[in-house]
Amino acid sequence: MSLFTLLENWLENPQKNLTGNSLGNPLRTSYRVALSRAIKWALCSLLVFLPLPGLALDLPAPVKYALAQAGIPRSAVGIYVHETGAGQPLLAINAGVGMSPASVMKLLTTFAGLELLGPGYAWKTELYADGIVRGDALHGNLVIKGYGDPRLNLENFWLLTRRLRQTGLREITGDLVLDSSHFDLPGSDSAAFDGRPYRAYNVLPEALMVNYRTLALRLLPQPESRSVRIVVDPLLPSLDLKNSLTLTNRACDDWKDDLGTDIQSGTGLDGRVSVTFKGSYALGCGEKTLFLSVHDTARYTFDLFRQLWEQQGGVLRGSVRRSAAPGGTVPLETHQSPPLTDIVRDINKFSNNTAARQLYLTLGLGSEPLREPQVMPASFSIGYGNDRAAKSGTILSLDGTGENPDPSRATLAKSETAIRQWLASRQLVFPELILENGSGLSRNERISAGHMGKLLLAAFQSHVMPEFVSSLPIVAVDGTMKKRLSRSAVAGQAHIKTGLLEGVKTIAGYVRDKSGRRSIVVFFINHPRAESGQAAMDALLDWVYEGR
Repeated sequence: MSLFTLLENWLENPQKNLTGNSLGNPLRTSYRVALSRAIKWALCSLLVFLPLPGLALDLPAPVKYALAQAGIPRSAVGIYVHETGAGQPLLAINAGVGMSPASVMKLLTTFAGLELLGPGYAWKTELYADGIVRGDALHGNLVIKGYGDPRLNLENFWLLTRRLRQTGLREITGDLVLDSSHFDLPGSDSAAFDGRPYRAYNVLPEALMVNYRTLALRLLPQPESRSVRIVVDPLLPSLDLKNSLTLTNRACDDWKDDLGTDIQSGTGLDGRVSVTFKGSYALGCGEKTLFLSVHDTARYTFDLFRQLWEQQGGVLRGSVRRSAAPGGTVPLETHQSPPLTDIVRDINKFSNNTAARQLYLTLGLGSEPLREPQVMPASFSIGYGNDRAAKSGTILSLDGTGENPDPSRATLAKSETAIRQWLASRQLVFPELILENGSGLSRNERISAGHMGKLLLAAFQSHVMPEFVSSLPIVAVDGTMKKRLSRSAVAGQAHIKTGLLEGVKTIAGYVRDKSGRRSIVVFFINHPRAESGQAAMDALLDWVYEGR
């Protein structure tokens, strides 16, 4: 029997409790009722200041010790642990403070994507003939129009060119025309975030994005010759690679910085890109892959298309330029991306920033049918390396600065509005939330650990829960968690998304404890020594797994 029930029985029947006689004066009875209400109100007020059942008010000892060893104060962390189905969190430390989530912000973008677009949503890429097809020749230009496909990678771009070749087309007498007008974006600098414009994670979103505009450079140690072999894929004809790496026996630490990479980019279609490695590479690193983005969009797409087209017996006579697809015509071929479920797995398991930003921009248009954009005058084109110019009339901007904003084009503002409306529809009110690009590659984005936990609780009750949870890295198994906690009991028992920026380290996801219960775990560190906080995060995952 509860304390409230015992108190109520005693106050309402004191004589019965003492003598067994339930009779009493009516005046005394009303006095006892009033006294009962007053005491119950006082007890309720007192309980506000008492710990909730099951809520830990202090850090678990192993977590506290690990943070102290790392030199990270309690004030620099946000922690939230909540068992699914429970009414109150198990642990909440600074859970209401808005903090940088780094790549954990991708959980918001991908959950919103799965619910707003649906797990089977697919992007399209269209190929148009801007000219006349006679026999196996297109007398005119081939136009590629993109709608933001995050997975138009090397394999899928090869498939696109193969399907085009299977239509019977062999020769293209004109140019390759690229249409990225579906995204309406302001001008941006890929070096703005951290001064490393050639790193693949800094590739900016585009409606027509081929293979993330990257080169994969495999570094293969050759112990016999004390050298390092480099294999580039795709190996584009405009690339000059100079390899002067020396193989060393040093520890494999900051191997990317040790390479001594020097990149020189030419301009125009005749300009070449030079990548020189003049540093060292440690034998202990084994085989590694370095991803670089050293070409602009037009040059990269042109080189790769022509290479794949010629491999299949095709001929491309012209050059490359940017312009709009012709209106009112039927595509020669339409390529469909893999379903959103596959894209979300790439984003969360491997923390793909560019794919996350492509998805984020798509959210602003929802799953509505794509409308035809405003079309540029036929006399208008964008030559390679030249500024925009129109011979007559007002044009549709391809970079977000035009005078005719088109409601069918994706913008960052539309995406933010869509996400906030979606959150509101789920009664999720996050006043501290700051959105910039949805990937977490930002110094401005903010969310609290508690609200990230609430988001994960909502996802666990969602109809897209299986697709969402399975997209997260499995501890000690795959993705960004593959090499963590391999000797811990929690290995294979948790799906955890990771995040890392300078001064920021984060995790969030789901842990299945040894009793079979599932809990949401969120741990944010915003501190100059954040990178040293991994032991504390691992300790929290172990603590949750062991049943607290």
